[in-house]
Amino acid sequence: MANLLNLERVSKSYGIRPLLTDVSLGVAVGQRIGIVGRNGDGKTTLLEVMTGIEEPDSGRVSRQRGLLVGYLHQGDQLEDTHTVREAVLGGRSDHEWAADPRTREIVDVLLAGVELDRAVVGLSGGERRRCSLAALLLDDHDLVVLDEPTNHLDVEAVAWLARHLAARPSALVVVTHDRWFLDEVCQWTWEVHDGVVDAYEGGYAAFVLAKAERQRQAAASEVRRQNLVRKELAWLRRGPPARTSKPKFRIDAANQLIEDVPPPRDRLELQRFAAQRLGKDVIDVEDVDLFRGDRQLLSHATWRLGPGDRVGIVGVNGAGKTSVLSLLAGELAPAVGRVKHGRTVALQHLTQQLDDLDPEGRVLPTVESIRRVTRTTDGEITATALLERFGFTGDRLTARIGDLSGGERRRFQLLRLLLTEPNVLLLDEPTNDLDIETLNVVEDFLDGWPGTLVVVSHDRYFLERVTDSVWALLGDGQISMLPRGVDEYLERRIGTSGQLSPESSPDSTVTTPESTVTTPDSTAKAKAGSAEERAARKVIARIDRQLERIAEQEAELNAQIEALAPQAAERYEELAGLSARLGTLADEKGELELEWLEAAEALE
Repeated sequence: MANLLNLERVSKSYGIRPLLTDVSLGVAVGQRIGIVGRNGDGKTTLLEVMTGIEEPDSGRVSRQRGLLVGYLHQGDQLEDTHTVREAVLGGRSDHEWAADPRTREIVDVLLAGVELDRAVVGLSGGERRRCSLAALLLDDHDLVVLDEPTNHLDVEAVAWLARHLAARPSALVVVTHDRWFLDEVCQWTWEVHDGVVDAYEGGYAAFVLAKAERQRQAAASEVRRQNLVRKELAWLRRGPPARTSKPKFRIDAANQLIEDVPPPRDRLELQRFAAQRLGKDVIDVEDVDLFRGDRQLLSHATWRLGPGDRVGIVGVNGAGKTSVLSLLAGELAPAVGRVKHGRTVALQHLTQQLDDLDPEGRVLPTVESIRRVTRTTDGEITATALLERFGFTGDRLTARIGDLSGGERRRFQLLRLLLTEPNVLLLDEPTNDLDIETLNVVEDFLDGWPGTLVVVSHDRYFLERVTDSVWALLGDGQISMLPRGVDEYLERRIGTSGQLSPESSPDSTVTTPESTVTTPDSTAKAKAGSAEERAARKVIARIDRQLERIAEQEAELNAQIEALAPQAAERYEELAGLSARLGTLADEKGELELEWLEAAEALE
């Protein structure tokens, strides 16, 4: 498999800080790669070096002749003087662009609710972001490079984007903190840290497993960090991301690694603790009508939140999720009905705004002015220890709040709320601007936080990780519980024709291929003891043996590549050959796993 571009011993620094040091890697035709790492460790710099926006300090970047690259920046390059039609569709009239099914689908999903003849200058940040993404996806590229493409997309649009990118023939390199998205789209994961880039085969789940294995083999000394990875693995095994079938040898490997790891949180213990702090009554929404302007969001809605409830809320952009949080917080009054808080409720509301922080304040003094010691189910923790846990160490402890990055300010904002020891926490898009390592820390902290939690988030992984139930705003004026979570939400949003169900908002026209929705009865099940069952079991046994053989071959090839890495420039052709063999094995493995899944479905 030919490489579209290669980095050979590339180094790049900003000031005295090295972000990339002797990095050698390549992107092959059709390969889909996710890039993860802490904020500030060089993910965007790597993208800019790969695409030629930034030149390396040393080393070489080679690209295939005539390579067409599409790059979605974190900012945008839209012209304010253009209309949306000019910026995205090149000025084409409706009958021209709507005749192309692919163009129509992209416009319907990403530009839902955005008038094509609006001026770009009047768009919100989220609308400009979606316009930039739509314009990029409408062009054909050999390599698509995306920096945080899921920002400003709701759960449904993220699911559509994952399907769309997985179906495109172009290679893909994407920086994202959306772990569900990484699992759905990416075949490889690159972790950028400490100036190096480590490559792992597979999406986020495979990355977590492989990273934990590497740490065990190296007897890593960072005990707490390793425990977080192992805890994340326990979630992957028990939570929604693990509900799809996997080859048996992979399940066995994960189970052996975490066989002594308890569930991420003790739900009964947390509910008991929460009941002691909150009593029986928390928040009751009774027969409420809620409006935003002239639009009715809730109609005679009744909803009760009890002690220790951990609830996620989903819905399309504009459905009223933020308004419902404001209603629960008492910041937005209902037109009809009432919202009743229990006597012992101590509520904190994390909004999407960052302007409630004093830019002149310093990190540690501001925190200590709130509380020097706070309590969790694990005991007491000092403000300084909590700051360190949330990534504020060294000179960041005394930094001006105004000098913090967007991600650091978001972390600080959440930390400040937690220090007040609330027993009801409302979080509106808490994952914005947070890297995966910080998300793991936040999730770990919430695992031991006893109280009632309500989360609005487009980050599907985070929702499923920290909440126990999912509720939806489906456009019918009610808050509806979804027993099967986000999967059920997406199914209810999609009609049998591939169009949105009647519950959809009138401004949305998202279309989704029917093949993306599967029901439990979609595959014929073999009867116990039948010839079909015996045949399916033979197929699974055969494929397990083949997959084990491929895993051994991949391990040998990876060992050879690691051995040759220091001489990448001199032995480039040999490395390319090894990479090509790895790609062939990956294709073979993908075909075998599909065959394995088909056989496994017949036995379920």
